[in-house]
Amino acid sequence: VQLQASGGGLVQPGGSLRLSCVFSGFTLDDHGIGWFRQAPGKEREAVSCLSGYEGTTYYADSVKGRFTISRTSRNTVYLQMSALQPEDTAVYYCAAAPVLGLATEPHYYTNWGQGTQVTVSS
Repeated sequence: VQLQASGGGLVQPGGSLRLSCVFSGFTLDDHGIGWFRQAPGKEREAVSCLSGYEGTTYYADSVKGRFTISRTSRNTVYLQMSALQPEDTAVYYCAAAPVLGLATEPHYYTNWGQGTQVTVSS
């Protein structure tokens, strides 16, 4: 199982970025996938998660209405981020959970990609 996140960068407040997570070794038929972030000095938190089996999604309250998780039919999951704010600055990770339902806690996720840095600053 492998996951690779990309698409981070420096963006001004109010701007947008799209993160990509390309994965292999599993399918979304029997795995969930999630985007997490970790800012300096803070715990890792779930930003958005997807259950391929159920077709359900989760968004943290702090990103609802601004972020959208989506998938291709094969092996890529995106996180479209809009109206970015400085508090969105963090390292963003994608991860896979061997569960059918919607998993929002990090301990369900057994495989993690490397992070991609998102910095929101003027």
